[in-house]
Amino acid sequence: MIIGGGINGIATFRDLALQGVDVLLVERNDFASGASAASSHMVHGGIRYLENGEFRLVHESVTERNDLLKTAPHFVKPLKTTVPIYHFWSGLFQAPLKFLLGRSGKPTERGAALIKIGLTIYDVFVGPGRRTPWHRFRGHTASLRELPRLNPRVKYTATYFDASMHDPERLALDVLNDGLESNRSARALNYVEATGFTGTGVTLRDRETGENFTIEADAVINASGPWADLTNAALGAPTHLMGGTKGSHIVLDHPELVAATGGREIFFEHSDGRIVLIYPLKGRVMVGTTDIAADPAKPARCTEEEVDYFLDLIGDVFPDISVSREQIVYRFSGIRPLPASDASSTGQISRDYRLVVDSSRGIPLITLVGGKWTTFRALGETLSSLVLDHIGVPRAVSTKNRAIGGGRDFPMSPRARGVWLRTRIPGSGTRGNVLLGRYGTRAAAVWDTLEAEHDEPLAGDRLSTRELAWMVDHEHVVHLVDVILRRTDLAFTGSVTYELLARVAGALAPLLGWDEDRLAREIDQTANELREAHGIALGTEAAHA
Repeated sequence: MIIGGGINGIATFRDLALQGVDVLLVERNDFASGASAASSHMVHGGIRYLENGEFRLVHESVTERNDLLKTAPHFVKPLKTTVPIYHFWSGLFQAPLKFLLGRSGKPTERGAALIKIGLTIYDVFVGPGRRTPWHRFRGHTASLRELPRLNPRVKYTATYFDASMHDPERLALDVLNDGLESNRSARALNYVEATGFTGTGVTLRDRETGENFTIEADAVINASGPWADLTNAALGAPTHLMGGTKGSHIVLDHPELVAATGGREIFFEHSDGRIVLIYPLKGRVMVGTTDIAADPAKPARCTEEEVDYFLDLIGDVFPDISVSREQIVYRFSGIRPLPASDASSTGQISRDYRLVVDSSRGIPLITLVGGKWTTFRALGETLSSLVLDHIGVPRAVSTKNRAIGGGRDFPMSPRARGVWLRTRIPGSGTRGNVLLGRYGTRAAAVWDTLEAEHDEPLAGDRLSTRELAWMVDHEHVVHLVDVILRRTDLAFTGSVTYELLARVAGALAPLLGWDEDRLAREIDQTANELREAHGIALGTEAAHA
């Protein structure tokens, strides 16, 4: 049994299912709705981890990044990244002291020499399997020629490639469905929570019906991320393992800022030494992220102070571009599942993962401490191998280089994309591009569902009644918020209105058996979550209350 339906629990579920193991995954909320939904939408090699000496993690990260560019090309794509630099020698002498002696003290800006060394090491780590170009440095004049809205104080820019991840929650669903489709004995349940440990299994509660039941297992994995201590407390297992930090982001509807980025991520060091980013995504600009000590027992929220911080850092990089709160269409915050640490700064806390095994009360309980999006496949394989050893089952297959869901046979060039759309979902028009972007090559099966019966648009070409039916049948939709926040990007792009909520909820009601009271609750609960967690105040909400 796996407790926790974030990307690392899901990756472990997929790996075990592929080995033919009878495996159950339970998640107390929706799949990929916690830390996995609050990422910076990147699959990156972790260049800044070099400064902490985490070479194993960097090597694993760049290897896994290259693998995902091949196995999940529908969601993971090369991301051109530029670092603006204002000094040459700065930080060169402090960095070795930080690496060798663990010194922190006042943040010192990383200059061109230090960044050049780091990027060279980073490129070497990528190895022969690289799918991205080597880094390049440019001086003041060339940098401003490429990015004319940059701060004119810039002396150099360094440009390298990482990878973007356009729809993290949908990639997680693809990984989950790979596991379910590979093994009839694999089951995954959202909105089911673990409430106790029996010594031979776990007691569970269905949060929708209130039903309690017990499942026996040969091994239990706690993959509940930043909430691992809270899960262990409910199970009577060791705690004080976690020490997560909060990271927040804002999303702006700002065409001028999108154009200023030149279609690339701007990745840089702010005045406080924090590594931050300005990232064009889905026609919007995402800005992040903070790194603040947080209590996982409390909801993570992007505060007004953090918004001030983001607006300030945009002004540092693009000083002649005006940015205001009114241009923010979405904000989000999550807690990183970091280990407990006495480090003097949050940036020094290890981003690597480890496994803690407790066999003191019968069956082993394996707690995952740490983990990040980029390394989910390797982490899942590591966890799975530990379980396989315990239950005496040999590994049958590896997930290395194994295509994920809609990444199978995905058309990689514009010409191949056009051919695929014309031959696999003919007559789909602009809707075909939306479906291919959302499902990869699984879009062909979705199109068959759309064509089978009368289909009504709900949000232009971005969502329809028959697609909702597909989501209910194949993607574990339980609540309206599942669709608005995680099965689509409607909320992320600032496209939600109260009228849209009502239309989507009305179409979901017959599919999920909702009566009028349940329908009204779903709309109100979704509107509340959008307002409280994401800063979206729906203008007509009061008129419909």
